[in-house]
Amino acid sequence: MATESTLSYPDNAHPTRFTQAQLEWLPWLEPLPEAQLTERHFAGLVDASRAKSPYFRLLARDPDILGARTRTDKDIFYNPEAGLPRAERELAAAAASRHNGCIYCASVHARFATHFSQRSDDVQRLLDEGTTAALGERWDAIVAASVALSSTPSNFGTEHIEALRAQGLDDLAIADVIHGAAFFNWANRLMLSLGEPQQP
Repeated sequence: MATESTLSYPDNAHPTRFTQAQLEWLPWLEPLPEAQLTERHFAGLVDASRAKSPYFRLLARDPDILGARTRTDKDIFYNPEAGLPRAERELAAAAASRHNGCIYCASVHARFATHFSQRSDDVQRLLDEGTTAALGERWDAIVAASVALSSTPSNFGTEHIEALRAQGLDDLAIADVIHGAAFFNWANRLMLSLGEPQQP
């Protein structure tokens, strides 16, 4: 992309603390204007309401890749067939995001984890104290597995699987932990390289 399309925000009050509050996101590269989105772009967005988001309009510059990314995201977090409860899928994503330092992603998935679990204090403890916070044995096992995958996949091993099994997770639930953490380990790095969070 041409240099003149890069954006900067010298007056942005960049949030410095992890939060469950709603944040905005500012792109460093020019997103597609909403009025220029075509049927192909909307197919990539999958959900037409995402056209309001500068992040998704930026990714829509490659609508085929965006479509694959969005369908993967939706299947990991919204597929109700077996596996982990939604709250713990969101916990895995929030833990990966907290570990990677992605304040924006952590805020989104922490809010979802709170919404679906009603454990706001525990979710906030994860944000405030970090991924070593004591959240109870089951959540601790999910967070530890998510952090190991986020650090480097080779850090994730049989001890994490055994710890998850000890908390009653079956194969599909363990796969959900892996998918949620791995997807957001990648997504954090993408978002951190393309823009910055903004306090509303």
